[in-house]
Amino acid sequence: MDNILEETKFIMNKYHIKANKSLGQNFLINQEVVNAIVESSQITKEDLVIEIGPGLGTLTKYLLEKAGKVICIELDSKMIKILEDRFLLYSNFELLNQDVLKVDLRALIEREKQNNEIKNVKIVANLPYYITTPIIMKLLEEEIALESITVMIQKEVADRLIAIPGGKETGAITYSVYYYAQGKGILEVPKFSFIPEPEVTSKVIQLSIRKEPPVSVKTKGAMFRIIKCAFMQRRKTLLNSLVNTKVFKSKEEGAQILERLGIEVNSRAENLTLEDYARITDLIFPTKNQLEG
Repeated sequence: MDNILEETKFIMNKYHIKANKSLGQNFLINQEVVNAIVESSQITKEDLVIEIGPGLGTLTKYLLEKAGKVICIELDSKMIKILEDRFLLYSNFELLNQDVLKVDLRALIEREKQNNEIKNVKIVANLPYYITTPIIMKLLEEEIALESITVMIQKEVADRLIAIPGGKETGAITYSVYYYAQGKGILEVPKFSFIPEPEVTSKVIQLSIRKEPPVSVKTKGAMFRIIKCAFMQRRKTLLNSLVNTKVFKSKEEGAQILERLGIEVNSRAENLTLEDYARITDLIFPTKNQLEG
């Protein structure tokens, strides 16, 4: 059955499945998008692919044909029977009925590298939009041995994740993602690519994990906290935001720090580069401190 739409309808009817809105389920039915996700991931037999939220297994089928092994992490117990039935005959398929936010991915990857001829680990997922950010930040902040993360998410969020810090799409999370990875857009995905149709346009992006961070900072936890504080009151200037959140003790102190670093006093949070925030952090907190973590 080559037609993904027909295949999806068949599976949903067979197993009496309806998309679970509370889990953010929208089933992908666009072959072009499936192909783009798989091809951009550049999967080989030396790769372990971890697929988050496989749902009915639309992507899984293609990943299994390319990868050395595919581990699917699926929260919805209704999908487990479907996935087990579909991929029963694949020796490189493993399924975990768990919440990915609670999975020890580091231990999982170490096990696979010991037991199998795995060189690279890649994340591929059509993520539930309501929980996109926590999942991506878990993958990045845990600094596990990943090569890339290829995900389909809401376009508005995608654009913010892959923006270069200092641009109009910049948000606090932009800096975090940029610190850990280089992002790029792969494909914009229209609403009709799913059943049921989501309310928003989607986008496939890829995050290639950096081997070294793009800036050096003594306490990265403090830097990310400062960035978060800077964006808490986005309409205000950076100076006012950091005074109001007590990063700067006073306007006078803050103005002196910014002037000393050559940063315009009237700058807004999104005008600064990651290097700017690293320099602010090192000047205020040259050693580990209460803002770390």
